[in-house]
Amino acid sequence: MKFNNIKLYAYAVLVSVMTFNCSNDDDNNGGEPMDTDFSGTYAQQDQMGRPAVNTVFVSSGMKDAFNTTVPSQQSASFQSMFETNLTALSPAYANPGDTNALGLDAPTFTGLLATDVLTVSLDGTTTFFDGTNVLTGRTLADDVISVELLLIFGGEDGTENPGLSNDNVDANDKAFLTSFPYLASPW
Repeated sequence: MKFNNIKLYAYAVLVSVMTFNCSNDDDNNGGEPMDTDFSGTYAQQDQMGRPAVNTVFVSSGMKDAFNTTVPSQQSASFQSMFETNLTALSPAYANPGDTNALGLDAPTFTGLLATDVLTVSLDGTTTFFDGTNVLTGRTLADDVISVELLLIFGGEDGTENPGLSNDNVDANDKAFLTSFPYLASPW
């Protein structure tokens, strides 16, 4: 209980600092359009093609290496780590040859996950998973975390470990907009 109070206090301080240091002045040069300078050297700091995959499957000492590895080299470099972490985490992969709802065994599934990209179907259904189409893109309403939990813990037919196979957050607290920018307005 005491630790939760400390976390709550730290969060309140952080929000206060952020609130008092933000302004509503979006143009910093008296109303003139801002010129964006893209010169210089940039370094990739993080990857998030598939939310939570990096968080769960990349061992803590390897986060920087994973985040700066180009996707075409990720599977070869990190698949075995992903598989080790998956089999240690999920009883659905307890036996060699066990598969998930996609019919993927641990080596195949972790090979797919280790390449942290969001694939997109250019001529078909765009969805993270709709029961038929898998990883063909992502819509704002796709329940990405529940899909990932199902594929990690749900076993062959998606029913194993039901307490672990769903985050039980089935919708946003506000509806998405029907036109750009599509995201729900903030509270």
